[in-house]
Amino acid sequence: MIDDDRKLCGLISDYLTPLGWRVEVRHTGPEGLAEACTGNYEVVILDVMMPGMDGFAVLRELRKKSDVPVLMLTAMGDEADRIAGLETGADDYLPKTFSVRELLARLRAVTRRHAQRAEEKAVGEWTAGELRLCEETHTVALGDQPLDLTALEFALLAELMRGKGRVKSREQLIERVSERRFDIFDRSIDVHISALRKKLGDDPKEPRFIRTVRGVGYVLADPSSNSSRA
Repeated sequence: MIDDDRKLCGLISDYLTPLGWRVEVRHTGPEGLAEACTGNYEVVILDVMMPGMDGFAVLRELRKKSDVPVLMLTAMGDEADRIAGLETGADDYLPKTFSVRELLARLRAVTRRHAQRAEEKAVGEWTAGELRLCEETHTVALGDQPLDLTALEFALLAELMRGKGRVKSREQLIERVSERRFDIFDRSIDVHISALRKKLGDDPKEPRFIRTVRGVGYVLADPSSNSSRA
């Protein structure tokens, strides 16, 4: 846990320790970053408002070295801050008005999703509810129904599924598909996402899979997980 609020750190540690969690605490961004990068932890609870190096800066540096699940914990609860945290690479975002029971539920959820992503990455297959994508065979299926995607649509969907639950900006999507030598520009992303949604049977107003984060980009949601947030 990386938070300069020593009292809160003590309360959370006292609650989680009897439940089988081993909690290490650091009260500054640089100290917390160094410890989180050791690879010894299942999840990081990260505060945003810290002196010197705030949580967003810690997360940006952490994501260069580690994909450890991160739960952002902050007094700021407006949409712009949540989007900033998720886009930077946070796995979930919880305002400090939380209950300890909700914190525990979200910790369990992010670690469970991380374990699932690691397993999927190992076999090159990704799932989201009934949706399945296999990179090795270059196939996509929705339930028992194979989907016929263009190469670019497949690349976009694969990128979204690899980062399931994390917001992908248009710039990030363009950068990744450009690496695969596709010619694509900013607003054309929306056209290809619209085509993907049609093939997935997604209602643009209430999509099950590809959700729009206004002014930022898109996130691949998992219909089987009620704890996913965007």
